[in-house]
Amino acid sequence: MASLIFRKGLDLKQAVAGMLADSYHSDIVEKIKADDFTYRSGRLTIHLAREFGFCYGVDRAVDYAYQTRERFPDRRVFLTGEIIHNPHVNDKLRAMGIGFLDRTPGSIDQLDPADVVILPAFGVTVAMLQQLDARGCMLIDTTCGSVLNVWKNVKRYAEAGCTSVIHGKAWHEETQATASQAVQCGGPYLVVLDKAEAQFVCDIIRSGGSRDAFLEKFEHAVSPGFDPDRDLQRIGLANQTTMLMSESLEIGEMLRRAMIDRYGTTEAASRYREFDTICSATQDRQDAVVTLLRERQVDLMIVIGGYNSSNTANLARICSGSKPTFHIADSDCLVGRDTIRHRPVDSKSEIVDHSWLPASGSITLGLTSGASTPDNLVGAVVARLDQFANGPFPS
Repeated sequence: MASLIFRKGLDLKQAVAGMLADSYHSDIVEKIKADDFTYRSGRLTIHLAREFGFCYGVDRAVDYAYQTRERFPDRRVFLTGEIIHNPHVNDKLRAMGIGFLDRTPGSIDQLDPADVVILPAFGVTVAMLQQLDARGCMLIDTTCGSVLNVWKNVKRYAEAGCTSVIHGKAWHEETQATASQAVQCGGPYLVVLDKAEAQFVCDIIRSGGSRDAFLEKFEHAVSPGFDPDRDLQRIGLANQTTMLMSESLEIGEMLRRAMIDRYGTTEAASRYREFDTICSATQDRQDAVVTLLRERQVDLMIVIGGYNSSNTANLARICSGSKPTFHIADSDCLVGRDTIRHRPVDSKSEIVDHSWLPASGSITLGLTSGASTPDNLVGAVVARLDQFANGPFPS
């Protein structure tokens, strides 16, 4: 029995609007936006980036999850994994009785046609979708439109005989789903994490090299049977939508130049392809912090979002190039006026710092949040900062 798939919600948007507002709305954030994205209280000034927090795709995914629980109160409802990379949002869904299939090995085999499964904003691999379809359960597909656009283009590459070179994290759910789309269409793929890995690939394209060294380096980032001598002759660039967009563009130019150096300008034009797979919401948030740093004088930057959120980590990376930057998960990381827990850029672990907030004098902070961070978490951080700077929480 094939699964029934809902891709446009369940016509309950108004029914769950109040629950979503109660869970994620912030009066403080609304006031900041109305006051030219600036919060002033006593000695504290906070400048909020003009694009921050939930993007359209994330907002839609969370909305669909709430609609699903409302529509099927008596059925078992599951997510294949985290709907977005924010622990607070995922914890709320667990509290609503939504299970997570990735927490129990073999759990897909236990599904039956009466169960409802929500596919996350990142999408799922072709193999997982086939497994779910075979169980016959109802599917609620919240895959982001920007992700679907990337999938469309890796399919184009495969159909044109090109290898999809994906700028992304090989272990990330979205990149794994994208890679599976290429394989389904008979196309190989290669995932490069950064410019250093891209340069390694460019060197291979230009002059060849050790096949064994290449396959060892990209052991977990290539399609089965990948042969660099064969599969790097025709390539197309794609990207995980939450990566640093300026780096994606640089990697694209590196690969294009390498193909020109190997094959000449005329022939390279048919051997290298790229389509615009940059997520506008990701780009808008990255552009907004660049603008904030350029136009506002701030003492430090605070970036709010899950530590496993790629787009949040990249916002922190941009900020850290100009100002002392603290990537925090939520307001609980602001332990005290002298103590903060945060994850440094390119670190996998949270650390504790002291003397992070000036004890006296005026304080001007820049603030932004990742696309999976709801407004209520931003508001809680603003309130905590006000408390540290001036005393009691604002009303």
